Amino acid sequence: MTKKERKTYTKREASEYNAFRTFFQFLVCKIGYLIRVKLIYNLKVEGLENVPDDNNYIVCANHLSTLDPPLLCAVLPRNISFMAKKELFDIKFIRWWLDWLGAFAVNRESLGPSTIKTAMAIKQTHWVLGIFPQGTRGVPGEISGVSKGFAGLAKLTKCNILPVGITGTEKATHIPFSGNITVKIGKVIPYDKNPDIVREKWIEQIQELTGFKYIEDNEVLEKDGAEDEKQREKL
Repeated sequence: MTKKERKTYTKREASEYNAFRTFFQFLVCKIGYLIRVKLIYNLKVEGLENVPDDNNYIVCANHLSTLDPPLLCAVLPRNISFMAKKELFDIKFIRWWLDWLGAFAVNRESLGPSTIKTAMAIKQTHWVLGIFPQGTRGVPGEISGVSKGFAGLAKLTKCNILPVGITGTEKATHIPFSGNITVKIGKVIPYDKNPDIVREKWIEQIQELTGFKYIEDNEVLEKDGAEDEKQREKL
């Protein structure tokens, strides 16, 4: 995939969130995927009354599994356009799939102007933006690696934050009704001029919604170092 081709997936216009993509996501997630989830997992969704009637918000959830994006598209009322790491768009089939589901490519290290323009474009449609503030999949029971980029984007777009806590998706299974997934939707966090305030409020709510504990990045490094030391001792 060339650099020029990749750029076409880092920025979307409002017109791209058309009836075709809306129907495709509805068909794939709200019908196909939701049926599969309900056949395999005991799915519980709480807090739908906290979802605003308008689309002036960004869905921000903790991240445990590749199941999370389609799950949120399936259970929340509006279509969601998720940010996806740009490396995924290097794979032809996945690129096509993500494209039609309305996702767009981002550099996880830094959000460029195209990301901001896409977020503003989404606000002009009936869709909402979806972000995983951890940036990548986390460890069950823990919340870590939370950047304040999502809070900064909320400030720039004047969108509030809808916190969503997910538990159970990390346990992959194919046996009917053998798993348990819970999605809890928290109360809207208003955007603020100070991104740190929004980040702290999101962490606080996600801890309450999931029961997970927030761990500072330096604690994660210390924990990883201790685990590496144990492995060396075993060798």
